[in-house]
Amino acid sequence: MTTKTPPAKAYEPKPITVRIAAVQYLLRSIHDWSGFENQVRFVMKAAGDYKPQFILLPEIFTTQLLSFMDTGDLRQAVRNMNDYTARYIELFKELAAQWKVHVIGGSHPTIVDGKLLNTAYLFTPEGKVFTQDKIHLTRWEKEKWKGDAGKQLRVFDTPYGRIAILICYDIEFPELSRKVCEMGADIIFVPSCTDDRQGFLRVRYCCHARAIENQVFVAVTGTVGNLPVEGLGLHYGQAAIITPSDFPFARDGIAAEGVPNMEQIVIADVDLGKLVMNRVSGTTIPLYDKRVDVYNNDVEVVATAGI
Repeated sequence: MTTKTPPAKAYEPKPITVRIAAVQYLLRSIHDWSGFENQVRFVMKAAGDYKPQFILLPEIFTTQLLSFMDTGDLRQAVRNMNDYTARYIELFKELAAQWKVHVIGGSHPTIVDGKLLNTAYLFTPEGKVFTQDKIHLTRWEKEKWKGDAGKQLRVFDTPYGRIAILICYDIEFPELSRKVCEMGADIIFVPSCTDDRQGFLRVRYCCHARAIENQVFVAVTGTVGNLPVEGLGLHYGQAAIITPSDFPFARDGIAAEGVPNMEQIVIADVDLGKLVMNRVSGTTIPLYDKRVDVYNNDVEVVATAGI
């Protein structure tokens, strides 16, 4: 007899309707920290006026700071960005409290115990700060930045559902999404940064796949614009709030999406109640139908040609 393991879900999410604002953040040259802070305050006000429960910013959008830093040695310049970590944290703690919103503050290069991590920060309205490091690094991060990979995957219980953060490339590894969804994640937030359309589509298509495989909402956004810094001269970004593909949700599995490569904020409401019901009574129910008993077996290699 096959035993099906249901997702770990021991609570009912409240409230049912959750509003998400995803910021397509424009990387423009600035002259000092004030230039960054002013732009952040502007986009947070623009998003906060719509009273969302979550605001999502892109991966490494803080690299905008490199436009006024010495980047002759790019590897060192990225590490020098850690000097701004305290200011970045204090700014977003203030803004999360001001707008009474949970902020996924994109990600920021952060040094911990001598390791350069690509760290996403979650700021709560109550002033708490949580982190999720990027697990899988791209070739650029490994070869140009000499970055270090994170090792710990987390889910976060909030008053608006259980959430997870998978940074850009991490969404291309289905094992991570499955693990957080087995722990009851309702929404996966994907801060991203891609330089061309191919890279963007790799992330975007995987967001749709993860939403279908795990019957979960996925919010994704990316940087747009350009900076006169190696590796940051070109960006292709488009925010979207993605749903499972079934009758209770948007026809194309897209609750909302932006116009590519424009400074913009994309906002959508998602219904966690529909999500919970769809996981047990949808047209397909992959979280329940997965065959763990088969997955644990070795793959059999069968020779079809004569020896």
